[in-house]
Amino acid sequence: MIRAVELARKGMKANRGGPFGCVIVKGGKIIAEGSNSVTSENDPTAHAEVVAIRKACRELGTFQLAGCELYTSCEPCPMCLGAIYWTRPDRVFYAATRSDAAKAGFDDDFIYKELGLPPEERKIPMISLGKELAKELFREWTEKDDKVDY
Repeated sequence: MIRAVELARKGMKANRGGPFGCVIVKGGKIIAEGSNSVTSENDPTAHAEVVAIRKACRELGTFQLAGCELYTSCEPCPMCLGAIYWTRPDRVFYAATRSDAAKAGFDDDFIYKELGLPPEERKIPMISLGKELAKELFREWTEKDDKVDY
């Protein structure tokens, strides 16, 4: 956790993005690190956890992180939480809470609330379009013999 906080501080001082850092550990060894670089890369997905996950997956040559632990300087936002669940690490340790982050101006609570709303009632309306075309893709996927399940 100390390293995650160090990365957060270093990235913040270098004006790469917000005060967030993350390390991914496997077998007691750090295999990937990341700090928030949203503003320096003009990439709203460049949160510390996502940066570290991308590096860890490249390092391990896999899209899942079974056997790994993730240490992050703050409770993950909804986007990072989704990425964490998709990669399936064994556990996640976090330092500050989302409430602490909100007090510093990083309030993701509205996203958590949006997720509970029907798509058409969200602040950014979500409108289903071309459903039959997309359903055909899923039919093709279920019949694909050489697919890689995840």
